[in-house]
Amino acid sequence: MIIRHFKKGDEITIAKIENECFSSPWSESSICSEAESGSVFLVAEEKDIIGYISCKIILDEGYINNVAVTNSFRNRGVARLLLSSLIKEAKQKNADFLTLEVRRSNIPAQNLYRSFGFEDVGERKNFYNNPTEDALLLTLNLGDKNENSCN
Repeated sequence: MIIRHFKKGDEITIAKIENECFSSPWSESSICSEAESGSVFLVAEEKDIIGYISCKIILDEGYINNVAVTNSFRNRGVARLLLSSLIKEAKQKNADFLTLEVRRSNIPAQNLYRSFGFEDVGERKNFYNNPTEDALLLTLNLGDKNENSCN
């Protein structure tokens, strides 16, 4: 399996994964717009695309939009590898933190994020549709808070 950056044409397979994984999937044009907007957009590929992660980094803030892995490749470490690759790239881009929303009922995803050190920082009521559900807001601090302190 390789992790690489999004390239034109990937949106077709990513849209199929979106439809498989999410009740409100992104369209091919939305995927292209996000990828072309300067977001970090990584795909996992094993003969074909089997998962992806996208993250908008604005100044030193990272906002993870989506993480998705096709059903037939779940529980094989794909999301872990994508997230690890994203964290490395976010650090290279000098992001201080990464944050994301996750469905309250999505325990496997929460466990993955927490295994990387993401911490609960809040919730968003009725954030998701189909079905309506609250989101937990999780954040991972990337910077060393003591790096620039005056002790």
